[in-house]
Amino acid sequence: MYKKLLLLLSFNVLLLPTLVMAENSTSVPGYTIHHNAFTTDILTPHIAHKYHVQRSKNRGMLNVSIIKNETIGIGKSVPAQVEVTATNLTGQLRNINMREARSGTAIYYLGDFRVNNQETLNFIIKVRPAGSSETATIKLNHQFYTQ
Repeated sequence: MYKKLLLLLSFNVLLLPTLVMAENSTSVPGYTIHHNAFTTDILTPHIAHKYHVQRSKNRGMLNVSIIKNETIGIGKSVPAQVEVTATNLTGQLRNINMREARSGTAIYYLGDFRVNNQETLNFIIKVRPAGSSETATIKLNHQFYTQ
C-alpha cells in the first residue's frame, strides 16, 4: 500500500509542471498557434540558463510557437514575425519584446516581463508566419500569482 501511494504521489509531482503551464492554442487557416503565459520560477535552472531567462516568481513569460498544419502527420514548426503588447487592468500598456529560440526543429518566441501578485495581463499577440501575407491577432488573458 505504501509503495502504491508513493508511486501515485511521485506521478502527481511529475505532472504538476504540465498543469501549471496549461497551454492555449488558436487555429487560423493553415496554422495552429500555441501560446502560454507563466511565471519563470517554474523553469528549470538549465532551461532558464539556456534561454537567458531570469528565474523568479515576479517575472512572467509568454511563449508562442507556430505550427504549419500538414495533411498527413504532425505539423511543422515555422518561423514568424511575432509582436506582443499587454495591458493590465488599469490600462498600463507594455510592449513585450519577443525573441526567437530554437531547439532542434522547434521554433519558439519568448518574451519575459515583470509581474505583480494577482496581476492580470491582457495580451494582444500578432503573428505573421514566414511566407504568409496574413497576420493573425490573438487575445490572451492571464492572471499571475507570485506568492
